[in-house]
Amino acid sequence: MLRRIGVALLACGLSGTPTAQPADQVRLLASNCANCHGTDGHSQGGLPALAGLARPYLIQQLQDFKSGRRPATIMQQLSKGYTDAEIDALAGYFSSLKN
Repeated sequence: MLRRIGVALLACGLSGTPTAQPADQVRLLASNCANCHGTDGHSQGGLPALAGLARPYLIQQLQDFKSGRRPATIMQQLSKGYTDAEIDALAGYFSSLKN
């Protein structure tokens, strides 16, 4: 699954090629989060909403998932596929949204 996501991200310009604007790249990256956390981070219950959370908090949580410090069923695997720059971009995106 992560391979398919990576291929899709590369096809849309996250490889550094100018096929997509940075804001579009971040929205594309964040669209993967919608599967569990709702569109634009507005959860319909069951899982935490991401919209409006503080950027440093989101970065810390994703880094903790990535390193294994915070146990999870799916997030540990998903977060390992993100670079530090992508984690920072995701945190900035979700923190900028109204909750």
